[in-house]
Amino acid sequence: MSKKILLFLSILISITTFSQEKKKDSIHILKGKVLDVKTRFPLKSAHVFNLNTVSGIVTNRFGDFKIKAKKNDTIHISYIGYESVKLIVTNDLLKDKNIEIAINEKVVEIEEVVVRAHNLVGVLAIDSKSVPDEAPRQIHIEGLAQTFEVGKPVSRNYDSPLAAVFNPVDFWYQKLGKKPKEMKKLKKLREDDNLKDLMEEKFDREVMLEYLDMSRDELNELLKDCNYSRKFIKKASDLQIVNAVINCFEGHKTHAKGKVKKEIIHLSDKPKEEDKKIEKTKS
Repeated sequence: MSKKILLFLSILISITTFSQEKKKDSIHILKGKVLDVKTRFPLKSAHVFNLNTVSGIVTNRFGDFKIKAKKNDTIHISYIGYESVKLIVTNDLLKDKNIEIAINEKVVEIEEVVVRAHNLVGVLAIDSKSVPDEAPRQIHIEGLAQTFEVGKPVSRNYDSPLAAVFNPVDFWYQKLGKKPKEMKKLKKLREDDNLKDLMEEKFDREVMLEYLDMSRDELNELLKDCNYSRKFIKKASDLQIVNAVINCFEGHKTHAKGKVKKEIIHLSDKPKEEDKKIEKTKS
């Protein structure tokens, strides 16, 4: 009888422990305020993203925000002209009702600028050949609804025959193809109405870089290899860049599949040697 009681108690303890752990991992509402570290002035319209759940919000005029989160989620806070911060959610943070996140202004080093005065008299003539042709162009591919912004092709110097054969986009395709979760998160950024509005206002690329696990230079290199212009890479909003990366990835994926299908069809069309022998014996 005592064995049955002990077994019952152990099961009860296990259920209680499991329910407590589940409660700890459940989703909570994280509340906080974003402030300037020096002035303690609340920052209105700061962007607050939960990188794990791909959800975001902006702070109100008092710098306050509310966002769904659970333990170990990563919260990304950014504001124009300020250093971005990442916050790992802990149980203590979830219990605290008055989280204050103070962020620093960015320190921008200004290069020395020399201004010289010139007396210009008469008509200023401009040689059209000297004007750089970097204006973005739009192309439309038959069968696809969207248009693609294309820049001027960039010539590359390869240091070996093997490097010349290598297609740079293949490298990025392989890298991103191993991250289906990250690609799904990128797609959510452009499909969710609230997130679309947030990403349209952002120009720092930081949320994208977190998901893609790339440096800023690597992202720019990927966009160049996808044949986007320098002007687009520099001026586009984060939402436009998300679209550009997804379109490039999906386009390359479709092209690769098309190649495979062609090869399969081509091989299946060839008559086998055994079939040829059978035909000869019949004749």
